[in-house]
Amino acid sequence: MSRQHVNFSFLFLALFAIAILPNNVVESYRAVAVIHGVLTGSDSMELITKRIQEMHPGTEVYNTVRYAGWSSLEPMWRQVEEIGQDILAIGAAFPEGINLLGYSQGGLLARAILQRFPEHNVKNFISLSSPQAGQYGTKFLHLIFPDLVCETAYELFYSKVGQHTSVGNYWNDPHHQELYYKYSRFLPFVNNEKITTNTTTFKEGLKKLNKMVLIGGPDDGVITPWQSSQFGFYDKNETVVELRDRDEYKNDLIGLKTLDKQKKLVMHTVSGIPHFMWHKNVSIVDQFILPHLD
Repeated sequence: MSRQHVNFSFLFLALFAIAILPNNVVESYRAVAVIHGVLTGSDSMELITKRIQEMHPGTEVYNTVRYAGWSSLEPMWRQVEEIGQDILAIGAAFPEGINLLGYSQGGLLARAILQRFPEHNVKNFISLSSPQAGQYGTKFLHLIFPDLVCETAYELFYSKVGQHTSVGNYWNDPHHQELYYKYSRFLPFVNNEKITTNTTTFKEGLKKLNKMVLIGGPDDGVITPWQSSQFGFYDKNETVVELRDRDEYKNDLIGLKTLDKQKKLVMHTVSGIPHFMWHKNVSIVDQFILPHLD
């Protein structure tokens, strides 16, 4: 075969490949940042990380190692500032945008990061069993405070000492709301329940999302009420008020109503999953996480 014929054949094949490439190119996915829950670390998020990479080959996944173990009890704003800088740096490396996933406390941290840094380029945010409307249950806290009960926990958390803990920052006692607003340094602010100079930017940081995904379920056993994972919460009688019936939604305090009306707010309610299995269940990843990682 002559050199001229080889070159012609190569050129023909190259042109043919270019012609069909747009219909056959391997789909690329946005980079994903992952934030673990309280009293754990990056190792607890390995199943999610590996499954994303297995099912979406080539995806860059950043699994934060910051604030693992006992350091996860550091104040929420401190964690938001430090991990938030990492999220901005990851976003800068991928100017086309990234996705963000947080589990348990990590989902609340992730949401606050989006609000604190509205210049982020996160496209889709996934909250996996996170106390977005606060926590009023002590089951997992017995590892830290063995004698703590809901009825008196406010005495600890609504104090200067209690507000030096992450859990105290999002403890939401429906029977002591005046103390919650007086002492809590975190949740009333990120929920725009208290008006500050950051109120507008806190709202804009969420409204710019392409999608917010809220995953939770009735058999969680830790997030209390479990509807907090979808911004529902107790009233003073401990009756759960669902998201769309709460003032936070009706008044669009942080943009949830806006996202909902634009069909950018997605809620997945899954039965049969205890709290410590959400991030260790392949079917949860496949059915409720992967489809949102475009």
